This record gives sequence, C-alpha cells and structure tokens, in this order.
Amino acid sequence: MEAEGDNSPVVNMEAEGDTSTAALMAKLKIAGAWSGVLEIDLREWTVMMLREEIAKRSGSSLLPNSINLICGGKVMKDDENQSQPKLSELGFVKNNSKILASRISASDNVEEDPRTSFKKEEERATTLARIKDAAVSLARRHAADGSLPVENFNMELENQNGETFQLGSETDRQGLMMGLMLHTNGKHLIKQQKYREALDVLNMGEESFALCDSAVIEMIDNVPILQIDMVWCYFMLKDIKWLSMAGVRLEKARKGLERSHGKDSSRVRILQGGTQPEVALYLRLELLEGVVAYHSGQTEKALKSLNSAQAKYIQLQVPDEALSMLMSMGYGENEAKRALRMNNQNIERAAEFLVEEYERDARRREEDIRREKEIREQKKYGVTALNKAVDLQRLDELVSIGFEKELAAEALRRNENDFQMALDELTNPEKFTVIQVLVASKKRKRLGEHLVRMGFDRSRVVEALRNSVTKEQALNILTSQAPDANQAPNNAITDSAPLTQLHNNEGSSSNLDHVDATGGSSSSGVNVNENTEEIRDVEMEHVLAHELTGDPYEDYDIEVTKEGEAVTEYLALLASSSTPCV
Repeated sequence: MEAEGDNSPVVNMEAEGDTSTAALMAKLKIAGAWSGVLEIDLREWTVMMLREEIAKRSGSSLLPNSINLICGGKVMKDDENQSQPKLSELGFVKNNSKILASRISASDNVEEDPRTSFKKEEERATTLARIKDAAVSLARRHAADGSLPVENFNMELENQNGETFQLGSETDRQGLMMGLMLHTNGKHLIKQQKYREALDVLNMGEESFALCDSAVIEMIDNVPILQIDMVWCYFMLKDIKWLSMAGVRLEKARKGLERSHGKDSSRVRILQGGTQPEVALYLRLELLEGVVAYHSGQTEKALKSLNSAQAKYIQLQVPDEALSMLMSMGYGENEAKRALRMNNQNIERAAEFLVEEYERDARRREEDIRREKEIREQKKYGVTALNKAVDLQRLDELVSIGFEKELAAEALRRNENDFQMALDELTNPEKFTVIQVLVASKKRKRLGEHLVRMGFDRSRVVEALRNSVTKEQALNILTSQAPDANQAPNNAITDSAPLTQLHNNEGSSSNLDHVDATGGSSSSGVNVNENTEEIRDVEMEHVLAHELTGDPYEDYDIEVTKEGEAVTEYLALLASSSTPCV
C-alpha cells in the first residue's frame, strides 16, 4: 500500500485477503511528535489507539496521554471512562487527513493535589484583584482634572513625538491609562515566561480599553498589539483550545493595525521619519496567523504567512560588521541591535536614530525634574475645597504683578484657582490680612512637622514654636532644653499624626503606546490617602508605575529568536505533511 518513491514509514493494518473493510482503510499523514504515514481502518481505530501507535513510533519516552492530536483545526478527543468513538464516527478524519501530534507540557499532565491547586488559585485571584485595584487607583488619581498627585510623579499620555495631549473624555483617559498599565504589566509577565498570569492581566487590560469610545481606540495601535500579545501567550502555552479565539483576535489585530498604521504601514513610516520599528511586530503577527491557518487545515494560507514571516526574520538579522561599527562608537550591544533592526540595517540611519533617542531621553529627564519641582511646590500650598492643586500658571501671573508667592497661592487655593476672585481678595485689606494669618499658620505647622521628623518630642516642639518666631529660634530652644528624665523615649514620629511623605520623582512622561511614571517606594504595603480616605496598595502601585518606561518603541522592540525558531518548525511541518499519498 506504499506509494512508489514515498520513503515515509507506513503501517498497513489491513488483514491479508480481507476485502470487507477495504473501503474504510485510510492513510493518515502524521507530523509533529512523529512524522510519517499510517494506514489504518477508521472503523476499528480509536483516538487512544492512534495516540499509542504514535507514542510507540516516536522512539522516545512519550506517553500516549502526553500527545495532543489535531485534525482540520479540531482536537481529537476521547474519554477513558466511557466507550470511545471510532475515528470514522468523528466525522472529520478521512483518507489523506493531516494530523498534528503535539506534545503536551509536562506540567499540564501532572495530577495536582486539590488543596495545593485551590491555594494557588486563591493566590492568583488575590494578585489579580490587587493589580486591577492598583491600576484603577492610579488612573483615577492621575486624572486630568487638576487634582494633586498623591505621589511625587505624574502619569500623562503622550503621542509618538513625546508631546502631552488630551484625548477624548475623562472616562476615555482613565480607560486608556488603566489599559496601558495592565498591558505593560502583562508584557513584563511574558518576559518572565509567566504566560497564564500574563493572559489574566491582558484580559483585564482588554476590558479597560473597552471602556473607551471606539473612535478613540481606532486612533491608536495599543489594542491590536495587546491582541497579538494574548495570542502569543496561547502559542507559548501550546493550548489548542484557544485556536478559534486566536483566529478572531488576530483578525481584529490585523484590521486595527491597518487602521492606525495605514496600508502597508505607510502611515507609521511617515510618523517615524522613515524608520521601520514595526517589522518585528508584523513578524510575530504573521507567524501566529500561519500557525492558526496550519492547525485549521488552511495549508496555502499557512505557507504564505510563514514565508512572509521568515522573510521578515531574515531582514531583522543584524550583520556582525554593522553591529561592531555602532559598538565602536560607544553604543551598547542591545541598543545598537535595536537601532539596526528598526532602520533596515542601515548604519547611518541607525546612528542618527540613537542620537535622537539620547536627545529625547535627555529632554524627558529635564521635564521630569521640572514636573517634580512643580508637584513639590503644589503640595506645599495644599489643595482647594474640590481637591484641586494650585494652578501654577495663574500663580506666576499674580507673582508677576507683585504679590508674594505664598500669599498669592493661598488666594488661589481659597477661590478654586479663579484668578479674578483671588486678585480681589489680595487687594482687599481685610481679606488680605486673613490670608496672611493663614499662611503664617501653615508655615508654623510645616515647621513643626519638620522638627518632629527630626526627632524632637511633639509637645516640646509646640512649646518651642509658641516662644519663637523663626526656625533658628525654635531649634535653639529645643537644643538648649534638657529632656525630662521621666519622659518616655522619643517616639514622636510613630505616635504623631500622619505626615505627608514626599517620594523621590524619577520620571513623568509617556505616550499613547506607553505611560511612564516613576516615584519613590514606600516601606509600607498599604497607605491611606488622607484627603479621600482611600486605602492604597502602595506596593502594587509601585510595581505598576515603575514598569512604565515611556519608551515609544517598547511594543515594537521584540527579540525574535523564538519567532524564528517557530517559523522554521512550522515550515518543516508543512513540508513533512505534504508528502504525497496514494
């Protein structure tokens, strides 16, 4: 029964002289864990028998239960506890059918103690809830309503040129921020090869983006990229149950990228000044499209997608000479590789790209420092009755007229940043006196909290301030007074009322593809926002905020080694499964 010239192994299960079953004898082309051709009786063989035969012929220690069989995009299932259907009864296994035999992950094949499994699921649910709550809290606090950030950093949306802008309604803005933070967290989990955890977080990111108006979402490429990242997780988990969903997501991703990037990436090329940052992203997309087509029995489509992905993989291979030349200019290996990949291996354009990146990073650092100073200054002035920060632009206008800065800030704070009302109070003698008293009182309070943090007992600080005018006088009183011998050890810091803590700011920029915000960490896992009574998960907020880099090319900067290996593997599977059978 073996075709002439066909060297693939063949198993003929037909009994000699038995013609009654010949009509249901079928040749099955197997690829994957074992490649070859089996000739079997579809009326007699079950899925388990087919697994056992493939496991035996694989020449390895594979167990039958560790093999997944896929035919025409469908998983060939059986039930060990019930009568197993014959292959002929499945309806989709026929003569010359192509079957992929894939190995199941060892961890997926191990029976786990129910108690351990329940505990892991509980921990997973708790972590997911913390991530979501922290993302919601950060997005709300960093809203574009003039509220003062609790931290000494601020998250903003920027376009690809690093310019801050407002997009859509406040609901759109919060949805974008939450989606971007969750997407970034998911990408970090992917880098750690925690694909199941990444899928959970990416699903929440997808839900967050869904809060935005569709017109807003269509302007950006973040959602299509998130769809690709989700299918990449399916692929790395090698879970065939996601096959149909993967196809839907990839179709959405393809259409979304075409809307935002333009046909053949024409728009993104213009926006990026001729660079080609998107090639690696499209390599991953085409690989995944090819994989889905292969498992769905669409051989021609699979071959077309995989060949295109392979061409992009070859395009992204960095020549040693070009890499050496850039490194000799003082650039690191990773940044040099990235620049060459995004500029089609053109050394001159890659060098210009790196210079522009350095300049952009320098501008961002300067902006970070400027914004940090602004936030520190705004915190010093307090917030309005509606919890808004003092408008520094209007404050500068009042100072330019000749008013003392702290008095002008207090006038704006009292009047919800209304310039004219603040000016009226500052020019009214009676109200001006009230403002002076309030500012003096706030100064003394800030000085008192400062002295308490220095380690002086709160009651002694209060007494020293009552008998002094300046900080120096208060310090002289405190240092000249000997503590009461019967007084308990100084615990003013822990026993005092909560003190506003200023965190170190390390960045405050982002773009539509990425949100960037960094700040100092807290030694406590939970803090309470005094203004809103909100309980904050500082530890998780710190994780989310510090994952945001503000790098406009982060989504496109993909190390394509795994993609290249997968392209080669699936092209080989296509080649082996195309062996002619007669």
